[in-house]
Amino acid sequence: MIYKGLKVFIVAGIALLISTAHAQSDNSPIPKISDQWRFELTPYLWAPSIGSTLNYKGQYVQTADLSANNIISNLKTGAMLAGEMHYGNWGVMADVVSATLQKTSNSSVTPQAPYTYQIATKATLQQTILTGAATYNLINNQDATMDGLLGVRWIGATATLNLAVNGVSAAINGDSKTMSTADPIVGFKGRYRIANSTWYIPFYADIGGGGGTTNVTWQAMLGIGKAIDKGIDVSLIYRGLYYDMSSSKTNGQGLLQKTTFQGPQLSATFNF
Repeated sequence: MIYKGLKVFIVAGIALLISTAHAQSDNSPIPKISDQWRFELTPYLWAPSIGSTLNYKGQYVQTADLSANNIISNLKTGAMLAGEMHYGNWGVMADVVSATLQKTSNSSVTPQAPYTYQIATKATLQQTILTGAATYNLINNQDATMDGLLGVRWIGATATLNLAVNGVSAAINGDSKTMSTADPIVGFKGRYRIANSTWYIPFYADIGGGGGTTNVTWQAMLGIGKAIDKGIDVSLIYRGLYYDMSSSKTNGQGLLQKTTFQGPQLSATFNF
């Protein structure tokens, strides 16, 4: 059922792009640089596969290992929104991804025959990732635009591990850890116009780390889009986001070891 839903989502996105393929429009997908304010607001739907590992009390816990086929039923909450504003060559951008991941497992333990106990564990990870950056236009012509960017990515995470024996909550391991860290990032983003048409290839990449707890964080996007008119364009891209933190940190820092989001994203960008 979820697999079919994901297929419908992807097919609908492709159909939305193709349905405008023959539209008669002279709208260029490449924005013009001018001494006027320009704004972009991009709500999007991202259906990634998600893998996450916690360093919880010195032990690694696989909190989530979810394919795109079942992400809808396993992702408890989520929000995705991006925005930009520009004046001349300068600009600022922001992006927010918020998600709550949860995984439950069961196992049988026989400490002494014939007694067997059912032990259930539930690991929950709630995380919010905010990316903000200043941008400067490096290339702008009729076929391409590219901005360099310098900014910060902030992540806040709360991990909770619950243990139950035969359905009764245990007193141990029923607590949570919270951490947050901010890391500098550097990168670039832009668009390449396809054959002087209203179709374009959006691209994005950044990398960073060294914020005190992070080994490395990176993000990359690549896809295809189309300008429908002067006020809106749509895109279908493949997006990856990765975080790795040091396991040697204490007091909750280093809690989030390795987390990878990767999958298709359908976006609508409103320009004004």
